[in-house]
Amino acid sequence: PWFWDVDAVTRGEHPETAAEPIAWLNGCFLPATELALPVGDAGFVLGATVTEQLRTFRGKLFQPEAHARRLAESLAITGIELADVCGPDGKPGGLTLTHLFEAADTVASRNTAAGPDGGDVGVVVFLTPGDLAAQHGGHGGSPRAAIHSFPLAFRLWHTAYQTGVALRRVRVRQVPDDCWPVRLKCRSRMHYYLADREAAAAEPGSRAILEEVDGAICETSTANVIAVHDGVLSPPSHALEGVSLAFARKLAVEAGLSWQPRQLLAADLATADEVLLSSTPSCLLPATRFDGLPVGHGTPGPVYRRLLAAWSEAVGLDIASQAVQMAISAA
Repeated sequence: PWFWDVDAVTRGEHPETAAEPIAWLNGCFLPATELALPVGDAGFVLGATVTEQLRTFRGKLFQPEAHARRLAESLAITGIELADVCGPDGKPGGLTLTHLFEAADTVASRNTAAGPDGGDVGVVVFLTPGDLAAQHGGHGGSPRAAIHSFPLAFRLWHTAYQTGVALRRVRVRQVPDDCWPVRLKCRSRMHYYLADREAAAAEPGSRAILEEVDGAICETSTANVIAVHDGVLSPPSHALEGVSLAFARKLAVEAGLSWQPRQLLAADLATADEVLLSSTPSCLLPATRFDGLPVGHGTPGPVYRRLLAAWSEAVGLDIASQAVQMAISAA
């Protein structure tokens, strides 16, 4: 029941949307423009949404198994049960992670082909607890599961591969584990929004670096952080480990580089030879400024270039060149 005929959306029953992106909601493929949730869904009212964002390379999802494992952990933390999601017949139908990511693969492949110049896309899988009882006459609903995609915004970071990005410390702190565990990937992100506003006000174009209440470096709003000192790569020991961070670790180990997670403080970033940012859309970027001062020589360093080259080889395309080409074509 989890695979209502995708061809009915892209050809037969909806010929007018044949060239449009598709989405998926509770077992049904549908035109992306028709994907909608009630405003009384707890995912909207409370931000109680668990999610994974993937990207494609040549139309294929990157590291889907790793994203599925992390989503399973987020679901376990929140108590959202896949098996409680209702299928197209309105009844719980035993949805599994396999069903979910097979549907994500279909959305990715169809929408990559439908995108501008066949460019790669970002793919979002998310689940909510369903209708919030307080806004539905005291009757809650069953969980909802949805998948959609979007064109990767290459123009936002295509120059950063060569020039780097700026990071700023901010007053906003990371949410402590007493609120929710760091390993939970969720949509409750007001602190990220406020942190980036503060960073941009201090230095236009910069990104916020979030610290915990004890001053330990955690992450940016969109990326994991890696400090490089004398060839040793050190991400913070207490942070959500991104799928891209794990892939960077794999590449570093294969290249014979030392990988040693540890507590990082602001001084560790200020004195680093290099600072790297790993994230799903851009993969790997150099941070060349921290709190208004250069990181290292203020230019992308050799460890960054080595890892980015290895990443490009692993996915079969030049990541930085793709970003530049797609940004130009979208201009």
